[in-house]
Amino acid sequence: MQINSPELVLNHPLYSQKQVTVHIKRDDMIHPFISGNKWRKLKYNLVEAENQGKKKLLTFGGAWSNHLLATACTGAIYGYKTKAFVRGEEVVNPVLTMCQMFGMIIQFVDRDSYRDKKALFESLESNEDYYFIDEGGSGIEATRGCAELIEELTNEYEAIFCAAGTGATAAGLAIGIDKIGLNTNLHVVPVLKGGTFIYDEMKALGASLDKTILHTDYHFGGYAKTKPELIQFVKEFVAQTGVMIEPTYTGKALFALHDLIAKDHFEIDSKILFVHTGGLTGLLGMLDKFSF
Repeated sequence: MQINSPELVLNHPLYSQKQVTVHIKRDDMIHPFISGNKWRKLKYNLVEAENQGKKKLLTFGGAWSNHLLATACTGAIYGYKTKAFVRGEEVVNPVLTMCQMFGMIIQFVDRDSYRDKKALFESLESNEDYYFIDEGGSGIEATRGCAELIEELTNEYEAIFCAAGTGATAAGLAIGIDKIGLNTNLHVVPVLKGGTFIYDEMKALGASLDKTILHTDYHFGGYAKTKPELIQFVKEFVAQTGVMIEPTYTGKALFALHDLIAKDHFEIDSKILFVHTGGLTGLLGMLDKFSF
């Protein structure tokens, strides 16, 4: 699958007011179901699975996981059987139904058991037939794919912004920035409370932190947690720009970017890139938070 991710100027009244230019890397447009950073994370996992002669993929996620849907669709396209351990009580929802339509086998596990993913993997009958992909696709292979985003850029930026859940995307971007030698700061917005762990995850994945700035105050209570001001921001941003975002990842990262621009964190004429990491199917589990 070829990546076709446009790098577009993003128009918003705040940018004009503060005299900055914001571009957006529309990775959400890569594929309807393997969108955002998901293909970048899966690409080299598939290469490694093929190298090992594996034809089954085993992965992990929550009930609304974009990663599960991307893995299921990828498996269907490239001829891999897929299975997922899903965290929590058994539920039926649109994301899991689509996973099953793509042929993924779903097995629910309690939250305590879910913490030991290696043990779950080893509990599989004939686990040697499966290729292990960690939750969210995180790992060295994921960073290789994410680093390639930097090589695609057609502009130079003072700052690049992205959301972070596991740190793999951020690590890949940092590696890509160093590889090319860009004079660019990477601004990372953890979507979980206590997000300083992202530094450790990035280092473990081989990234230098010299140009990385972590913004840990925009988690809005924790993973998939929201507050009315975040929901209002998402609604207004989508209406003003025509770019769909969601409150779990891109909404929090863009809120951080807008807050920093409003506080004059960036010099006049700064050029900023926001990486749209997808995750839009997560909106399906949060529609009750939106009222009009």
